[in-house]
Amino acid sequence: MKMNIRHIAMAMVAGLWLPVGAQELQTAYFSDSYLYRHDLNPAFDNENSYFSIPFVGNLNVGIASNFRYDDVVRDNPLYPDRSSKKKTTFMNPYLSNGLKGFSSGDNVMNGALKMNIMSVGFKKWGGYNTIELNARAKANTSIPYKLFEFAVNADNRHFDIGDVSADVQGFVELSMGHSRQVDEKLRLGGKVKLLVGAGNASVELKNVVADLQDANKWTVSADAKSQVSMKGFKYLSNTKEYHAKDGTYKYIDDVDVDGGGPSGFGAAIDFGAVYKLNDDVTLSAAIQDLGAVLWSNNYVGVNDAKSFTFDGFHDVSIDSQSGNVLDDQADKYTDQLLDFAHLRDKGDDGARVTGIGANVNLGLQYVVPTFDMLRLGLLGTAHIDGPYSWTEGRLSANIAPIKWFDASVSLAVNTFNTSLGFLANIHTKGFNFFLGMDHLMGTVSKEGIPLSGNGQVALGFNVIL
Repeated sequence: MKMNIRHIAMAMVAGLWLPVGAQELQTAYFSDSYLYRHDLNPAFDNENSYFSIPFVGNLNVGIASNFRYDDVVRDNPLYPDRSSKKKTTFMNPYLSNGLKGFSSGDNVMNGALKMNIMSVGFKKWGGYNTIELNARAKANTSIPYKLFEFAVNADNRHFDIGDVSADVQGFVELSMGHSRQVDEKLRLGGKVKLLVGAGNASVELKNVVADLQDANKWTVSADAKSQVSMKGFKYLSNTKEYHAKDGTYKYIDDVDVDGGGPSGFGAAIDFGAVYKLNDDVTLSAAIQDLGAVLWSNNYVGVNDAKSFTFDGFHDVSIDSQSGNVLDDQADKYTDQLLDFAHLRDKGDDGARVTGIGANVNLGLQYVVPTFDMLRLGLLGTAHIDGPYSWTEGRLSANIAPIKWFDASVSLAVNTFNTSLGFLANIHTKGFNFFLGMDHLMGTVSKEGIPLSGNGQVALGFNVIL
């Protein structure tokens, strides 16, 4: 199978605006009838046994970033008098403020996809048990403001850009969980997860500095490294004139993936506890995904020239009529990004280990004494994943007006934004359907991408026994 490197670039940079879920449905944490609460805290159980409808038992898709889609893709100021293209990018020199909307620090985009293939939950062996098979992926990028400023080239001669990083990882997860009541107040639970890695790719550029050499030419220095762990993978290289001392440079400009299959194996664990202080107040805590994957190969690309010349990033007009705004943009910018990274193939460096990103959840639930169908909850979450870490505080109200239906609404403040969420959960005899969002989608582009740069939806169909 041939894989164009543009696909990897889209996943690492522009592709983070494709639908990938940022997390589990946090809004549902305090909803007793939500079947997948055990994915937020393994100490939670369910009143009934259940099994999922394959591939649609629990599907979670979304995005999270601290800048907007329409900060990157803009209305073309030259349309229609001087250009037939309605859309352009932030690099268009005719924009009055191309850098509007970008964070002055790091511009971070995080995502993680989880699709349930199969799940069952049942009471046995003195507690509640779960078995799940999930397909999961995560994609993260951290881009400093100075790189956007350099791309716009705002008449400066020197840029201390800093560090740029991106990471994409996919794996299949088989988990087995058990929870049980220890005494009247305390319930404990845990999960063991076996991981089969499909692939991992990461790029790091450290200490990036750019100096203007002459018109449209920059001297760039950086410590750059790419690492790809994927069965049957190899870099493809080309030779380019760089006007350097040696005249030419052999650099990575594409990849080939021939075959496929498991590329690594790993394990992870979850721990959780629920403690009932009294009839009205319940405390809970959990840590999820404490583990890693051991990859069998590590194909490395390194910028061992350290300093090289670069002719800058160039704006590309986007044909908004084609329906492929991101495809157009990624195809035309990928060669520029590869030129900027300036990587040379160093071959297979052997095995390596990567984490999968851990979550810590702390919950406080209060049942309103005069209206016991209403529960208020406060959930604090910390995602621990190096430069892609984030924190969130979420306040929710949960109501169960009738036996077969409950709903939740939530307000959250996190690293990226402030968001509103909801859950609608139907659980009649023999059937369950839920629909929820931790961040309302708002207005979307013609490709279905939230213009805010943030959005999430979770839904599921399950059979209740």
